[in-house]
Amino acid sequence: MAKVVVHIFHADEPSLGAGSHVSERIRQVRRERGVDLEVYVFGPAEKALMDPAAREFNDQIDQLVAEGVQVKTCLNNAVGAHATEALAARGIQMEFAREAFVRYALEGATVISF
Repeated sequence: MAKVVVHIFHADEPSLGAGSHVSERIRQVRRERGVDLEVYVFGPAEKALMDPAAREFNDQIDQLVAEGVQVKTCLNNAVGAHATEALAARGIQMEFAREAFVRYALEGATVISF
């Protein structure tokens, strides 16, 4: 099974919107195409996970989680923002970025960044 990682880094509206939309579109075909999908929100985009003004982005992220997609963010940044409990309550998993990116390389994942 191929692995696709959508890495959402930038916090501007086009990046948040495109990253979450592309994630949803891949989710729709992942089973029939034999693709394992993971979304990793990192850097400036992590703040959008806790921003009520980023409602469309957060709704899309929550929908991906509800559909069984692994959505992760950096554990170190979540701890620093005192957001671990709130993120976990939404089903967002946390993993150190260094571990995630090394794992993606070892898995031979295709990483698409926004």
